[in-house]
Amino acid sequence: MRFGLVKVAVGTPEIRVADCGYNAKAIIGVMERAAGDGVQLLTLPELCLTGYTCGDLFFQEALQKAALAGLSAVLSASERWNMVVVLGMPLAGSCGLYNCGVVLQKGRILGIVPKTSLPNYGEFYEKRFFAPAPEHADTITVLGQQVPFCKRLLFACQTLPELVIGVEICEDLWSPLPPSTALVQRGASVICNLSASDEAVTKPDYRRTLVQVQSARLLCGYLFASAGEGESTTDVVFSGHDMIYENGTRLAESLPFGEGYAVSELDLPFILRERRRMVRSAALTEDFTTVPFSLPLVDTPLTRDCWKTPFVADTAAERERRCDEVLAIQSHGLKKRIAHTGVNRVVLGVSGGLDSTLALIVAKRAMALLGRPATDVLAVTMPCFGTTTRTRSNAEKLCDALGIPCRTIDITAAVTQHLNDLSHPLDLPDAAFENAQARERTQVLMDLANMENALVVGTGDLSELALGFATYNGDHMSMYGVNAGVPKTLMRSMLGILADREGGALGAVLRDIVDTPVSPELLPPKDGEIAQVTEDLVGPYELHDFFLYHMVRRGEDREKILHLAGYAFGSAYSPETIIKWLDVFYRRFFSQQFKRSCMPDGPRVGNVSLSPRGDWRMPSDASSMVWR
Repeated sequence: MRFGLVKVAVGTPEIRVADCGYNAKAIIGVMERAAGDGVQLLTLPELCLTGYTCGDLFFQEALQKAALAGLSAVLSASERWNMVVVLGMPLAGSCGLYNCGVVLQKGRILGIVPKTSLPNYGEFYEKRFFAPAPEHADTITVLGQQVPFCKRLLFACQTLPELVIGVEICEDLWSPLPPSTALVQRGASVICNLSASDEAVTKPDYRRTLVQVQSARLLCGYLFASAGEGESTTDVVFSGHDMIYENGTRLAESLPFGEGYAVSELDLPFILRERRRMVRSAALTEDFTTVPFSLPLVDTPLTRDCWKTPFVADTAAERERRCDEVLAIQSHGLKKRIAHTGVNRVVLGVSGGLDSTLALIVAKRAMALLGRPATDVLAVTMPCFGTTTRTRSNAEKLCDALGIPCRTIDITAAVTQHLNDLSHPLDLPDAAFENAQARERTQVLMDLANMENALVVGTGDLSELALGFATYNGDHMSMYGVNAGVPKTLMRSMLGILADREGGALGAVLRDIVDTPVSPELLPPKDGEIAQVTEDLVGPYELHDFFLYHMVRRGEDREKILHLAGYAFGSAYSPETIIKWLDVFYRRFFSQQFKRSCMPDGPRVGNVSLSPRGDWRMPSDASSMVWR
């Protein structure tokens, strides 16, 4: 549970209808497996001690006693572990029979939650057997233990305050007002749903959507365990569909008719940070009962995916879809700005690098959306001291393939004159030498825009904004920055996809651009090759994008980011290398905020944005000491 990561599991034991002794052993078997996996919270299906499909046998005292005997066996077995277990069973009360979720740990029943919503339609006939949860809280005696019995129970971990468990049962989730909503409003961070959801064509997708949406709406962990093998198949079949979701994201799933077991880790601090970010607060009221329990604080090995490229989807289909979504956002944003300003053209500098390539493609698409030709885009290549044959050639080939006019303006003489005016030695490759070129290029673009009644499109990306790797009032400035929300790793992915789609001359040049080392090309080449490789200077962009996502999007601190990076990158980088570049990231992120404070307009495309007008508001003189 270090870093607030709690290992959880959902499981479906293979049961026999009405054979509580057999079922108790099956449940203990799942518990043993979960304990072996280091699970701290295990959720099992509805009525799994008896079977959901017992029908009128539920009224038999023999079955009710057998269920209690089965519970006693499970309690005895649970003394071996610290794991919290939530399982389903029928329980007789003074006012009827209840369909219950029993929460237990180390031989102790922490509490019992009766089902609120009883389905009585189609194949379901629960009102024949069970009474709905009473409104009032009660204390009942079960197996000699005094146990809270209430539909408004919260189970709060004393050693990890972020872990507060709420329970709802199957149909409760399908109801108009699921109990989980009120439970989360009162502080629950994890909802355990004990279910017996039978199968039908298309129902798995519907069930999955319900769980996903409730988890997303409530910003919670959601554990869904459903009945499966061994239930009666007289009229319906149960598939053991088990799921674990966190804030709407699926972490693990046992598919219908699959293994009947899934395990993952919930990131509780992230859940609570999202609630605070969206100004969600717990409404503590007297009608809810909180039951304390404790778990030992131990290291939690990760089994959930920890992607080294969090901005890039993990499947080819999703990468394709994300590419199209980003292009649509960018091009429609630029379309609106062109239409609003009434300009004749857009102008942008092309270098043969990733950023200007994507910006050029977006500019052409924006013109197409307006019903205007590609010739209304003016590309400008501005060679100087550091320009290589490869990048200049690629810039020209790209424009030819896109049908966009390209103008070459060599700025070498202008920059040389400027440096001479400053009495700056031409053989001194310092910041002034580099930035004079970047600012000259921006001046050329701005003046061309005046001449053409045009708008200057910025090319800088989100990763560069995070690191402040841009010349202030040079490439930092434009009239609309179409790439401001696109990190470098996502940009590489998008251009790779477009290269494969397009093929031909355009595909070939896009592939070579993707393969070209990222460089501002402000220092003279060595033997005709790029001498200034950005990732040698500031670090690998895949690391910086990882740091950016986990710091800004997930709000994680240095120690946790290092922990997760070790999982994500494995042996690709040594711990010392990751620490080195994380320190660089923090230093640059904080020292370069002043550039972001006056960055141009540009569209937000994902869940991380550094716009000072939208998602990220930070003083330019904030200290980074707490993060380093």
